[in-house]
Amino acid sequence: MADEVAEHRPAERRGWRWLYLALASLAGALGLVMAGLGVWLITLGGSFYYLAAGALLAAGAVFAWRRRDRLALGLFAAAFLLTLVWSLIEIAGKGWLPAWGIDLAGRIGVLTGLLVAVALAYLLWRSPPRSTPRRAALIGVAGGVVALAALVFVSWERTEPPTGPAGPAAPTSPNEAGADWTAYGGALGGRRYSSLSQITTANVGDLKEAWTFRSGDLNPEAGRVFYSSQNTPIKVEGFLYTCTPTSQVFALDPGTGEVRWSHDPKVPAKTMESLFTAACRAVGYFDDGAPAGRPAAIAAMPAVPGAIGPVPRGGSQCHRRVFVATADGRLIALDAVGGFPCQDFGEAGVVDMTEGMGLRETGFASNTSGATVVGGLLILGQQVSDNQRRDAPSGVVRAYDARTGELRWAWDALRPDAQAALAPGEIYPRGTPNVWNIISADESLGLAFLATGNAAADQWGGNRTPEEDRFTDAVVAVDLATGATRWVYTTVTHDLWDYDLGAQPMLVDVTIDGAPRQAIMQASKTGNLFLLDAATGAPLRPVEQRPAPQGAAPGDWVSPTQPQSVFFPNIGGVPGREPEHIDPRHAFGLTPIDGALCRISFHRHRYEGMFTPPTTDKAGMLLFPGTVGGLNWGGLGFDPQRRLIIANNSRLPNLVILHPREEVEDKAVGSGGARPDQAVAPHQGTPYGVTRPIWWSALKVPCIAPPWGYISATNIDTGELVWSKPLGTGFDVGPLGLPTFLKIATGTPNLGGPLVTAGGLTFIGAAQDDFLRAFETETGKLVWQARLPAGPQAGPMTYEHQGRQYVAITATGHARFETTPGDYLKVYALPD
Repeated sequence: MADEVAEHRPAERRGWRWLYLALASLAGALGLVMAGLGVWLITLGGSFYYLAAGALLAAGAVFAWRRRDRLALGLFAAAFLLTLVWSLIEIAGKGWLPAWGIDLAGRIGVLTGLLVAVALAYLLWRSPPRSTPRRAALIGVAGGVVALAALVFVSWERTEPPTGPAGPAAPTSPNEAGADWTAYGGALGGRRYSSLSQITTANVGDLKEAWTFRSGDLNPEAGRVFYSSQNTPIKVEGFLYTCTPTSQVFALDPGTGEVRWSHDPKVPAKTMESLFTAACRAVGYFDDGAPAGRPAAIAAMPAVPGAIGPVPRGGSQCHRRVFVATADGRLIALDAVGGFPCQDFGEAGVVDMTEGMGLRETGFASNTSGATVVGGLLILGQQVSDNQRRDAPSGVVRAYDARTGELRWAWDALRPDAQAALAPGEIYPRGTPNVWNIISADESLGLAFLATGNAAADQWGGNRTPEEDRFTDAVVAVDLATGATRWVYTTVTHDLWDYDLGAQPMLVDVTIDGAPRQAIMQASKTGNLFLLDAATGAPLRPVEQRPAPQGAAPGDWVSPTQPQSVFFPNIGGVPGREPEHIDPRHAFGLTPIDGALCRISFHRHRYEGMFTPPTTDKAGMLLFPGTVGGLNWGGLGFDPQRRLIIANNSRLPNLVILHPREEVEDKAVGSGGARPDQAVAPHQGTPYGVTRPIWWSALKVPCIAPPWGYISATNIDTGELVWSKPLGTGFDVGPLGLPTFLKIATGTPNLGGPLVTAGGLTFIGAAQDDFLRAFETETGKLVWQARLPAGPQAGPMTYEHQGRQYVAITATGHARFETTPGDYLKVYALPD
């Protein structure tokens, strides 16, 4: 009888029936896929959820077609309830929950939407027009839409009023910036802190754009050259200096952005293709301190085109110099006022940094972090594409005379005498640990502080020497005058994970057992914060040797233990006393299918914590924290008044697979024009090549549940984690690399450090969305933000000019992070 009634229903209601069946069939198809993936997962020792939920959905679809609709709907409801309960239990079991809403939405969102649509189609089919059930269904859908909109509204990232006034500024220190910002980290100690306090938590809401500068240095070959300037400008004596991905230097008026002068070193385009990333993090600045004029020998030199006057202290003649390093191995000295090359430096203003390197290809080794200028020296390390070949260029760190360009010393892990000259035809030792980040120094101690990476061949170290291992991932203090090693502290033993120390060593003042101490705070990709005595390198807070997983690839070895800092929270993943150890509950997807695939992937890959050895197994090893970190080149910020360390980090795992040599077809750099972005990194000179892609889901979001990046504050004296919160949204980069235009704090992978000020503020860009943010340093409240035209993968800085405080951020994007490209320097200030 029911069938006869159905046949006489109006066509409209028959249409709703077919829609109901189509949606039920879609739910059934989803269930079949989930069940199939669930069987696979169970064979790997995983959860029964996907099989159970998939079976319920598939059975519901079958009963819908058999006209047993109430049973079908009951099965669909059971699948939903099972999913909800399973999701809440798993999410709660993981602990730290700053982005639990996104995690929950990924687990139940698609299924909920589909099953609601099934139920609605059923009601519209079964209920006559204008009937109470139909009205109730439509009202329910409208209510659901309103509830979803309200949830988005509540979750939308917005500013909050600050908790209170900033408070008085602490006394300034030589390691802090003031009116000028003279080095990448503000000063030689790398604190990224400024004593300026005109902009405070109380008035930051009034901060407006003051001016914008565009360099014009845009990537001509996206996909072949990876641009990312990563630049933090410096401001000294009335000039703001910035450099671009191709090492162009611009001297700007700090108040208006007007170009005073510029210099283009004309780096060959072919050189740029050899770089992992085309970047220029900072220029160096030197003042010779001459009172008025130059020695007679220099004054008698021929006039330099572009010079402005012969002798005046405030004019040219290279009393004040700006130094830039180029991708093709030149170190160039420019007059800070006129912008012309300083003829008494090197050869007509240029030192050849390729000398003694034995480069097979220009750009294979080059400096991207700029020179540290201290005690009349320019100290430079270099980036090396060290996943290309075991005999990569040397990791040598060199010090040049800032006046003449003469080489003073050359430190390397395999050079016991840093002042020994190279013999004719000799080159620096190949493949040694390099220092590609910012170098710190303290002239009162007479020391420079180097943070090293690993010896060449990132994921295999079977033929590394003991000395190379000793200086791998290490903080090394070298004598400023001689380059001799004063102390070394190794943070990873025999690194097979590319856990380079990317962050600049930070000089801090602490009290230990009632006595003041000068210390180095070193952040690592593993999330460790090591506090070391600046004079001796001894740990000032406890470090334990923890057992590490074993089972290296044939021909290699792993250390039985690894050092773990236990006083400070580990901030390489979820912040806590212990490093984050992920499990299947951390797998994530935006749909049940990609979520199941990520969970299957987790079970297939080897993972026993952050020191899981690389493997030749085709499934590979899960590397977490990944090669981005943890903490990377952006470094830390330090508020000496509030005693807070500010750190931003990423949670972005890699999949690492070692490929036997006979399977590796890609050529290494220096072997016939190969480039450093091959499908398989060659690791020439070892038994294996390596692949290490990001652990992506099928929709190109990380396979690990959010947040994918966060910012935190840790008390340096107590080790207490004061606050932490996700950093970044999917507004500009979302699934499949597409923008979502949703400003919900999922946290994103991030590169670029913080700026901390005496006004109680922490400014930071870094995230994959195009915003500059300001947080209240004491509480972590977001108190201001500005929309940027490109990705801010750089560290902000602040300065004072004519009594007005400015905040500046470079916004050029990061090609490898796939953020918005550009050529901008954005500067903000309070209204006049």
